[in-house]
Amino acid sequence: MRHNAASDPRGKIMRDKSNKTLWGGRFTGEADPGFAEFNRSFGFDRRLFEVDIRASIAHCDGLARADVLTTDEAEQIKSALTTVLERGQSHAGYFDELPAEDVHSFVESQLVEMIGDTGRKLHTGRSRNDQVATDLRLWLREEIDHLVLALSNTQAALLDFADANCDAVMPGYTHLQRAQPVLLAHWCLAYFEMLTRDRERLADVRKRVNVLPLGSAALSGTSYPIDREAVARSLGFAAVSRNSLDAVSDRDFCIEFAGAASLIMLHLSRLAEDVILYATTEFGFFELSDAVATGSSLMPQKKNPDSMELVRGKAGRVFGHLMALLAVMKGLPLAYNKDMQEDKEAVFDTVDTVNACLAVTATVLRSLRLNEARARASAGQGYLNATELADYLARKGMPFRQAHEIVGRIVMHAIGRKVELNDLSLADLKSFSPLVEPDVFESLSIERTLATKSQTGGTAPERVAEALAAARASLADGD
Repeated sequence: MRHNAASDPRGKIMRDKSNKTLWGGRFTGEADPGFAEFNRSFGFDRRLFEVDIRASIAHCDGLARADVLTTDEAEQIKSALTTVLERGQSHAGYFDELPAEDVHSFVESQLVEMIGDTGRKLHTGRSRNDQVATDLRLWLREEIDHLVLALSNTQAALLDFADANCDAVMPGYTHLQRAQPVLLAHWCLAYFEMLTRDRERLADVRKRVNVLPLGSAALSGTSYPIDREAVARSLGFAAVSRNSLDAVSDRDFCIEFAGAASLIMLHLSRLAEDVILYATTEFGFFELSDAVATGSSLMPQKKNPDSMELVRGKAGRVFGHLMALLAVMKGLPLAYNKDMQEDKEAVFDTVDTVNACLAVTATVLRSLRLNEARARASAGQGYLNATELADYLARKGMPFRQAHEIVGRIVMHAIGRKVELNDLSLADLKSFSPLVEPDVFESLSIERTLATKSQTGGTAPERVAEALAAARASLADGD
């Protein structure tokens, strides 16, 4: 692990004997400045600063329990680490004061500067390999918790939109063709269910993230009698890693997280696509608030759904991080390889992107306006009640396949006359089947079409009301 060293007048990086490198004793030559910069990760892994100090304090306690450090030495180290943490949290330019290769060397150099050789004892029994794996797991575990809350907030926005328009009807689509009427709330609940599974996936990923690698050292385990289980408890980990080679050399937990995050973005992208379509003049169901739309630099009349288009576009960005992580890891031999430094930027940006997209989506939903009359009118046009007519005939005793064929002919007849099915006369309908009675028109109404879908999961108003109540309760319970 390399600390930055000072540059000599020729522009070469000098390897000095001070504590600005962690590994320089083996080397006598000068480091190429271009490589030194290429090798550096402090520009992005400084995000691990707080968790690195927390993990270092836990490791310090483990060393003290193992009698590697005296009580006084441990207290000095922990006090100094706390001071470093406070400075990093309160001083905006703190990280720029001393160039460092990575966050670990930065923290250690600050520690040694404060308490001298005692600070150099902290790294006893650990390697940068298990240190960074621990930091990343700590950081990601907390970010998963934040993402679960962000998902819940977006789900609440969906339910608020559903409740505000609980009686609204809209067309449901297959193949992007009008299919059958559904309640708008039913549409909202579809996305609610997707995001519920996303929360469950994150909770499942968290279980495998929540394992402590510290104590694995570089690859073969530590030779000091550190109580790893006690260290795990102090950091809130549920278990310790069972194999030191595996603990320092795999990032499957990052890949699994990126996979779960990709599914979140897939669902947000589909939701965004629906909102974008329904906000077009051609559909006219939704209007985005001015707060989450933009205009055109050329066309004054435009109102563009940039918020949702960006969510849709950023899905590809997260998918790319998943593919990148898979590609980085696929051919690595055991144990640690420097390739794995590429994990952090992918994970960091995935977390940032998903959080931002969830927040923007919730904002869009909370300000979205529905043209209820337009949506309902569209649900009543285009023969969306054709299946109801087939079911009507089937309930009269006709085999459904025969009823389907007859209704298809009735639809062709209505298309020729440029009317909807419920605009045909009773005589017209009876000419296709003597089973048709005056009660057919009640069966063809939007209200009846919705009401018949009364099994669990259907769009009947009473089922949707129950589903909304259950969804609210699940959010309140944190399920």
